[in-house]
Amino acid sequence: MINTVLLDLDGTLLQFSQEAFIDAYFTELKKVFIGMGFEPDLSVKAVWAGTKAMISNDGSKLNAHRFWETFAHTMQISNEHIGDVEAACDSFYVNEFDAVRSILKPNDVTIPLVRAMAKKGYSVVLATNPLFPLCAVSTRLKWAGLELGDFQLITHYMNSTYCKPSLGYYNEVFSKISKNPEQCLMAGNNPSEDMVAAELGSEVFLVTDYLENEADVDITAFRRGTLAELGAFLTSLPDIN
Repeated sequence: MINTVLLDLDGTLLQFSQEAFIDAYFTELKKVFIGMGFEPDLSVKAVWAGTKAMISNDGSKLNAHRFWETFAHTMQISNEHIGDVEAACDSFYVNEFDAVRSILKPNDVTIPLVRAMAKKGYSVVLATNPLFPLCAVSTRLKWAGLELGDFQLITHYMNSTYCKPSLGYYNEVFSKISKNPEQCLMAGNNPSEDMVAAELGSEVFLVTDYLENEADVDITAFRRGTLAELGAFLTSLPDIN
């Protein structure tokens, strides 16, 4: 019986296109690097290199460590100096990052969906790809009108050693919340990253408003629909209080 809901964030609970997010994000983030005297294009290259390192992480160290080691190597920054860069980025995520919210499409589903499932007795996990620090996730949750406390677990780069689409990411989540895959439903907008939870035995729901399917995965086998349809489906599940 399903008693836990795993929810993706970007493109799912937060309604926006990945392309628009990336453009707006790097427009703002470059300003931080310029302010620190870094060459902006090299800095962006270093961010992408660090992101790739996290995505290929094998569980042997935290994603955050993978990212900053790779970033420092690409930028040729000493270990002593990288802490200053990390602190500047954390400050950015709490402050200037908020400007990126202008890309959002407002929706009236996210807040009632998350809180209704908790009220019905379900564990609710924010299963966002752990590529960012918790402060960045917190800011994005505020865009949705949600708080950290709305979730039993939130994945971020300081508590995760895998990323989507690795099955290791999902196994890590299940272990942290002491659930079997069969007790969980994963909802997200990317069949390659989110629907792979089905391979472990979880139920899945593909959210199609801002579908990301670069690999052209056949989605016909997945339960799917809009965020509103996800909300209707989940709230129709029996209470487990």
